[in-house]
Amino acid sequence: MKHFLSVNDIESLPDWVDEAITLKQNPYQFEDLGKHKTLCLLFFNNSLRTRLSTQKAAMQLGMEVMIMNFGSESWVLEYQDGSVMDQGTSEHIKEAAQVVSQYCDIVAIRAFPDLKDREKDEAEEVLNGFAKYASVPVVNMESSTGHPLQALADAITLAEHTPKPRPKVVLSWAPHPKALPHAVANSFTQMMKLQDAEFIITHPKGYELNPKITQGCQIEYNQEKALKDADFVYVKNWSSYTNYGKVLHQDLNWTMTQQKLGKAQFMHCLPVRRNIVVEDAVLDGNNSLVINQALNRTFSAQIVLKKILEAL
Repeated sequence: MKHFLSVNDIESLPDWVDEAITLKQNPYQFEDLGKHKTLCLLFFNNSLRTRLSTQKAAMQLGMEVMIMNFGSESWVLEYQDGSVMDQGTSEHIKEAAQVVSQYCDIVAIRAFPDLKDREKDEAEEVLNGFAKYASVPVVNMESSTGHPLQALADAITLAEHTPKPRPKVVLSWAPHPKALPHAVANSFTQMMKLQDAEFIITHPKGYELNPKITQGCQIEYNQEKALKDADFVYVKNWSSYTNYGKVLHQDLNWTMTQQKLGKAQFMHCLPVRRNIVVEDAVLDGNNSLVINQALNRTFSAQIVLKKILEAL
């Protein structure tokens, strides 16, 4: 595996999930694999779980880790070919990616969308720029359109807690005061299409995701109907895709409550707005898996890094 940019780079989801669950029993069993290897984490946006879990994963594989926060610690990069750099950018991605490659064995990138220009965001200029010009493998720590490390962690969580061979899993939109990206919902949907499960996406009209990603998925605009007999409910906000980046409304009727959840197990990638996205009773209840998901972020990252190290 050269790069890990999307869920589609997972060679076999069941095999990776099984390997991650086994790895959790002895996280340091491959600590010699990363000896004298360096992982460089480049953050263009804020992070908590992604930064710490990926760093922990690398350390458990015996790797050294370097971290840089762009904006406050680095030059502003230019991405366009043939650009006349007489404005705010100071260094081109062509040089930056090649230079970083000399300092590490794997580079991981976190870069969110602007949610203003859909075509530009879908071009993934930061992630794809590094993948194009770097001479080392690139890992996606969340990009404009995808968060495959989170989706892999979610797959691990589902496998550990599933009550039956073919569970019903619902991805439900929820209100939020800010316009949020589609990355988590996109990757979760892509991951669920690889699962043997009954999968339903529910959201108000106007909040449809990219139809290329949801093609073949069941979409239900009635949240109550979608949640009936669910085994897992994954709650996440996202802005409009058609009216790109817009918050069409903040309908609090879509907030996840204990009454709606019923006996289902609750999932969310975190961070989460309490009593807006989901009420306290759900987050603090026995059916909440959010802390388990956060733990599994370490092992989703560790499996990805392990696969790349084995291929070096």
